[in-house]
Formats: sequence, C-alpha cells, structure tokens
Amino acid sequence: MTIASDQFAEQVAPLRPGLLLHCYRMLGSSHDAEDAVQETLLRGWRGVDRFEGRSSLRTWLYTVATNVCLREIERRGRRLVPVDLGPAADPADGMAAPITETVWLGPLPDAGITWESTPTDAVYEQKEAVELAFIAALQGLPALQRAVLVLRDVLAFSAAETAEILETTVASVTSALARARGSVKAALPERSQQEVLREVGDRQVRATVSAFIAAWERSDVDAVVALLAEDVEMSMPPYAEWYRGRADVRAFIAERPLRPGRRWRGQPVWVNGQPGVEFSVWDERVGAFLSHGVSVFSFGAGGITAFTTFLDPRFVAAYG
Repeated sequence: MTIASDQFAEQVAPLRPGLLLHCYRMLGSSHDAEDAVQETLLRGWRGVDRFEGRSSLRTWLYTVATNVCLREIERRGRRLVPVDLGPAADPADGMAAPITETVWLGPLPDAGITWESTPTDAVYEQKEAVELAFIAALQGLPALQRAVLVLRDVLAFSAAETAEILETTVASVTSALARARGSVKAALPERSQQEVLREVGDRQVRATVSAFIAAWERSDVDAVVALLAEDVEMSMPPYAEWYRGRADVRAFIAERPLRPGRRWRGQPVWVNGQPGVEFSVWDERVGAFLSHGVSVFSFGAGGITAFTTFLDPRFVAAYG
C-alpha cells in the first residue's frame, strides 16, 4: 500500500493528540512524550508500505507508540516524585542541593490539548488518567503492567487487541492487568481530582486559585496557609524535600519563597487536568520578573490538599 506523505499526515492528524496523551501516560514527561510521538509518526511513515490494513490505522500507530515508549522506559527507567525518596522533611533542617541526576516526573500543560471522549468501556476518564496522582501511580508499575493498564482501562482496547499490540497472550494481559489494577488502586486517593473539582464547583476553584495568587504576591503567609487543608503536602522537584501539614508548610514558605524582599507574580493555568499557577520572581539584576516554575494544585476537604511546584522554567514556556 503506497500512501503519499501529505495523505499520511492527513490521516494521522486526528490521532496525534491521543498519541501524545498515551506517550505521556507511559513516560511521565511531556518532553519525552513529544519525542516519542515524533518517532512514532516517523516510524509509521517509513513502515506505511508494510501496513496491510489487518488492523485499524489507530491500532497500528498505538502499537508503534507503545513499543517506542517501552524502549524508552527500558533505557531511562521510571520517573520519580519526591515522596518516592523518603519521608516528609523537617523545615528546620534546611534543604540540600537539587537532585539533578534523578529522572523526575514532569507536568503536562492543558493548553493546546484536545481531550478525546472517554471510551464506553474505559475505567478512567481521559482527564482522570493524566492527573498527577494517576501518572505517579503508573510510574510505580513495571513497564508491561503500565502498558496493559493504559491500553485496557484508559484506551479501552480489548484483551485480544492489547495482546497483539504487546506481542503476548491474552492470559498474560489478563494477569498483568489484575496486578496493575491492584497496585494503582492502592496508590491512588479514594476520589479523583475530577470528582472533587466537580463537587467544589468551577467558581469556587477559580476563587481559591485567585486568592492563593493574591496572597502569594503580597507574601501573606497566613492567607496562603488559610487556603490549605490541615494535612496538605508540598513538594518541589528537583528538590528531594517535601513537607506535610500546615505547620511545616507554613514554616518552610515563610523561611524560603515568601521571605522578606522577594517579589512574585502568578497567573492561573491548568496542568494535568488540575488547576495551577505559573510563577515568576523578580530578578533585581535584570530588572524583570523571570519564570520560576509551575505549581499544580489538588483539592479536597478543607481546601488545597497538595501542591507540587515544578521548578524548571522550561515548563513555563509551554503555557505561553
């Protein structure tokens, strides 16, 4: 079968957003996911003459993408979050240098994402399946289990289709899925952020994020802490330290980011299907606010239950 390049590009264009989300779920990095999609489409184009139509173009490209991701996982290993490295830190102990050699889980900007409708047989909604907690739980799975769970419970491929994609048996798929479901269920909170956000309501979510930004910009530690749940968790990869509870988070932000003399600007964004803030900090040397990082919020009873700040200005560029 011979397909012109423009014809191939036209056929795969509707599939590209879904392939990007699939690769992000597998790899835990938007940068790696973009690279994996590019490699998938290149391999697809080079192999299009060998595609005999025995499966749909969608299934064929997801087969290529999954195998590209499995090779990347084998090369790079799992991506981590600070909680993987040890217990909550004591803010009185200070902070060690950032751990740059660790491969950290990265955020996924919502900007520009086309959300597909959730397949009827899927276990997880499309946005549920990119929440930070879900992506972190996936990273804790062996590569095969990760692929099986994403293909079956997120994309709703059948057991037979999944076995064909992974070049294994239906029995192996069924066994891997059972183990993966057990591990993910144990790692995830009782309710997804999509459920919680619907309950809280869009107006209240936006009001809370706006209040957080306003309090942060005026370095009002008490006002920030008032928006947090009692058992809030705060982390800041690439730093290994993370903090739990209002008192420890308060002590940390008063000593570090909101110490006297620092000036901040923030704007609301959506990240991993969750509300967040893109932060900039004033740099006296250049006389301007410079990109600092992106925070992702989780909501629950009592306010913000977690916020993860990715301290890498590269992420900010993705939010425009």
